Amino acid sequence: MDLVTFGEAMVRLTPPAFQRIEQAHSFDAYVGGGELNVAVGAARLGARSRWVSRLPDNALGRMIAGRAREQGVDAHIEWTADDRAGLYFAELGAAPRASSVLYDRAGSAMSMVALGSIDWASVFSGARWFHVSGITPALSASAAKVTTEALVAAKRAGLTVSYDLNYRSKLWSAERARAVQEPLMEYVDVLITTEEDTLVVFGIGAEAKDGYEHVDAESYAHVARALEKRFKFRAVAITLRENPRVLLNSWSAIVAADGKIHRAPRYEVEVVDRIGAGDAFSAGLIVSRLEKSGWEEAVRFATATSALKHSIPGDFCLVTRGEVERLLQGASLRVSR
Repeated sequence: MDLVTFGEAMVRLTPPAFQRIEQAHSFDAYVGGGELNVAVGAARLGARSRWVSRLPDNALGRMIAGRAREQGVDAHIEWTADDRAGLYFAELGAAPRASSVLYDRAGSAMSMVALGSIDWASVFSGARWFHVSGITPALSASAAKVTTEALVAAKRAGLTVSYDLNYRSKLWSAERARAVQEPLMEYVDVLITTEEDTLVVFGIGAEAKDGYEHVDAESYAHVARALEKRFKFRAVAITLRENPRVLLNSWSAIVAADGKIHRAPRYEVEVVDRIGAGDAFSAGLIVSRLEKSGWEEAVRFATATSALKHSIPGDFCLVTRGEVERLLQGASLRVSR
């Protein structure tokens, strides 16, 4: 096993054709969740991935596990008869109406995970990398404790640990997010975050920024260095999104590592579905580093992977390695025949 991830996955329901939820008579059903999305993306790129979670032993739980396994992920599930699967509704917008998410996940099986219920030594046996995000400790006090348990076990097992801040204001306050997550950072080697979350969670923001229409990469290089210095990370990756329109964004990233700032190209992306793009970036970065690529190559590969994700409906980054490599070489947008 190369990669282990830990977190909740849910059933996602999206009204077709940019409808509002209240208009819908049908929904497109997907499965997704931050850490599962990373495991799927990594598996699609050639890594052996395991996803650890807790699901109800019912049709929705089996649907979630089945979608993970369809993509080649080893789903390590604690099944429960009593709890529920989380749901979320994703309403896709178009300028001037932003996309939005409505959660129905309270009391989910994953939020009830308990200390000692997962055999981490067995889960991590033979693995090289562990990934988790800030969504998991946000689910409940018990999920936060198990996140700590997992991080301690991962470091004990000698794994490289990556952590995506993934701040969700609908799950917890900024103050609570900081209080819970700052102590976790001592176990983290690679922090993955966005141009927004660093300020909200750790109070470290860019000096120069003009709204969401323009992101100053050099300012975020200072943010990355500040995070690296405060928490002694091996590397800090920050994805950079400019979204002057809901359906037309610019996408890039930087990585601070080895005393340098490594920059990816900027991609102009037409947004079919941006949910999961950050997870696709994490997957690409992890796979590239597992293959011993340098940080410059890794951030370029990760950014190309996540740029492609914007074109794919649903949470999963259903791309091939060949597609990523062609984009890195300057792929044409003409029809491939």
